[in-house]
Amino acid sequence: MVTLIKTSLFTLCFFLVACAAPSKAPESLYEEIGGQATIEAITNNFIKEVSFNETIYRYFEKSNIKRFREKFNEHLCVSTGGPCTYTGDTMLKVHQGQKINETDFNTTVDLLVSAMAKAGLTYPQQNRVLKVLAPMRDDMLYK
Repeated sequence: MVTLIKTSLFTLCFFLVACAAPSKAPESLYEEIGGQATIEAITNNFIKEVSFNETIYRYFEKSNIKRFREKFNEHLCVSTGGPCTYTGDTMLKVHQGQKINETDFNTTVDLLVSAMAKAGLTYPQQNRVLKVLAPMRDDMLYK
């Protein structure tokens, strides 16, 4: 009987330690949100969101959508800590001459948030993606 109690107690302790042990955290935001498949879903959703917004679409109407998709995928991948290489132009060069104002910039961010939500990102994940993209804001406005 004592052996059975000791065995049960040992099993219970082992189970509790195993449950309390921290699980392996994702190595990057890229992995946390689902990797390349999610990056591509966000990009595709964003392109759809932009295409239905008359105000923002005018900034994209002369863009090569195939190239935009490729570079936006690369950009999101790199920005979230993924294993990609960004081969596009700088944000300053891409946005120069467009004279993007605050209202249109904020609307575009809203479209990106919608695209991320449709790709299944939680609010905290969306905020983390926005946080890594936010430093590029000044390279996009009024240039």
